Amino acid sequence: MDFTLREDFTLRENEQIDDLMVSGLRIIQNNKAFKFGTDAVLLARFAEVSQGDRIMDLGTGSGIVPHLLYARDHGIRVTGIDIQEDMADMAGRSAAMNGIGAALDFLCCDVKNVRELFTRQSFDAVTTNPPYKACGSGIPNPDYRKYVARHEVLATLEDFIAAAEWLLKPGGRFFMVERPDRLCDTMELMRKYSVEPKKLQFVQRDPGSAPVLFLVKGIKNAGRELAVEAPLVLSEEHAAF
Repeated sequence: MDFTLREDFTLRENEQIDDLMVSGLRIIQNNKAFKFGTDAVLLARFAEVSQGDRIMDLGTGSGIVPHLLYARDHGIRVTGIDIQEDMADMAGRSAAMNGIGAALDFLCCDVKNVRELFTRQSFDAVTTNPPYKACGSGIPNPDYRKYVARHEVLATLEDFIAAAEWLLKPGGRFFMVERPDRLCDTMELMRKYSVEPKKLQFVQRDPGSAPVLFLVKGIKNAGRELAVEAPLVLSEEHAAF
């Protein structure tokens, strides 16, 4: 399905329109803010969605994951939340620009406050590409917006997984992309919040290299059984982007 691009919108300072190369969709990005990367594209491809699903994207940024999910199945509805108001606004304008604002909804919201805005167990699936670096680790980016996107400054990994537990229906699906050094923390927290890890896939830059990312699927209130899939090698996968 191709979508009709609306022209009645205004770009703001430092913004540009990028072609997503799928279904005619485009997205607005700010040259001075955090832009989406391969990890977000991989997350959208990894997530399993079905027609009629109600999906939440935690820390949505530019709204890239909701846009790519909707391109795969326009029978879904996706809500994306981000703590940075300008990012949530930009994501919403992208959806309006593409003429799909009725299906994609973006709000400025702290993941720690989802209980105040959303009914418990009201989503079929949750996706998230959370900040990778624990607060106090690494070198802080001088740009505060990029610092918030990359470091656990305003919300921790536990905050994201706790939010997913609140939002997911029993049997609901959780999909996340993370760095390998957070694997143990991720598995521990998923079980703490009754989101059982069910599928794990490592991502490598080339066949002989160590993983640079992992993708994990969890099911709320499921039994214990984890399937580890063959690694995804970026040098091969890029050919399909």
